Amino acid sequence: MKKQHTLKVDLPSPPPFLMKFRSIKGTKDILPADVAAWQAVERTVRRVMHDFHYREIRTPVFEQTALFSRSIGELTDIVSKEMYTFTDRSSDSITLRPEGTASTLRAYIQNNLGEASPLTKVYYIGPMFRQERPQAGRLRQFHQFGAEALGGQSPALDVEMMLLPLEIYRSLGVEAFSLKINSVGCEKCRPRYKELLKAELMKVYGRLSPESQARVQSNPLRVLDSKEEQDRAATRGIPLLQDHLCEECKKHFQGVTQLLDSLQLKHEVDPRLVRGLDYYTKTAFEITSTALGSQDALAGGGRYDLLVEELGGKPTFGVGFAAGIERLLMVLEKLEKSFVEPGPALYIVALDERSRKWAFTKASEMRKKGIQTEVDYLERSVKAQMRDANRVSAQYVLVVGEQELAAGTGKLKNMQSGAEVGVDLNDIRIG
Repeated sequence: MKKQHTLKVDLPSPPPFLMKFRSIKGTKDILPADVAAWQAVERTVRRVMHDFHYREIRTPVFEQTALFSRSIGELTDIVSKEMYTFTDRSSDSITLRPEGTASTLRAYIQNNLGEASPLTKVYYIGPMFRQERPQAGRLRQFHQFGAEALGGQSPALDVEMMLLPLEIYRSLGVEAFSLKINSVGCEKCRPRYKELLKAELMKVYGRLSPESQARVQSNPLRVLDSKEEQDRAATRGIPLLQDHLCEECKKHFQGVTQLLDSLQLKHEVDPRLVRGLDYYTKTAFEITSTALGSQDALAGGGRYDLLVEELGGKPTFGVGFAAGIERLLMVLEKLEKSFVEPGPALYIVALDERSRKWAFTKASEMRKKGIQTEVDYLERSVKAQMRDANRVSAQYVLVVGEQELAAGTGKLKNMQSGAEVGVDLNDIRIG
């Protein structure tokens, strides 16, 4: 049999100008047409946080990997499956932040913020990163806003953490949501309950989903939080942590529910709610929306009284929440809430070369006065410039040519009413 030879041909790489780059899977461009909604959300977050006297904190988007594995928990899905971790050129293990609390607490400890005030209240807005399977409202680079209150143990602070996102949602016109709360115990009562829970789960082990079976020994509380129907059926009637709280946790949770009742804030006590992070103690809560389908969580949070000390700081009480911006925007879209960035206050239409130069100089002058002004840079016809003024929703249009420059006056057209008024080109007044 004749031996066949394979001809190997090294094809040249395509020149750079022929390459087509696309965004990485699980990331999304926020285009100019979408930015108005994002800015509306961010403005509302900042206003509400200001009303509650929270100050903004901005932390790096990457930290030492150990910070997250220590705070979130080695056995959580986030640490074990979802973090973007890499080794940098100094051979340090670095992780893009998957959530905001750990970074905020690291900054709190490192910068001794607790020394300046017995109660530190901060908030953040920014991108987070998790290598999950991309789906609606759950991207690999996503954005959250959140808040942390460090130094206080009052149940009123827990309730304030619920009020913050709820007030933001109401301010944006979102009224249909559910507030679920629970107590996940503390270092005194939770260990005993976890041993009891493990023993009970072993009795129904064969009826659990594979994922819950893997959690029985490592993270049994998450089995109760499973959304799988077979897990729900298998654990029906199983002892719940709510019935095994110590007196301190019972008293604290009672204080939370009493405050919610005094505010007439509708809520549901969900004994299966444990949240996905290991650092929670006592209060845990979640805000959901029926507009989101199965991935219905808008925000969640709780108390973490041991975490600051766990990260190397002094023993410090803490409570916080985090909320997804993409999911909030999905709800706003379903509610048909529209956010439109206003067009320029003035569009100067130039008829010739001399007036184009004048228009550019005048636009610069108007901008210095804080008046948003646009001019044509493509040397288009008057008709094309007027179409462009309409396209960008300009409020007023000023048409200038040699005749207007010679006279020193022009006509300012209101694009909504069509009315025209004479103006002094040296002293143009809008409105």
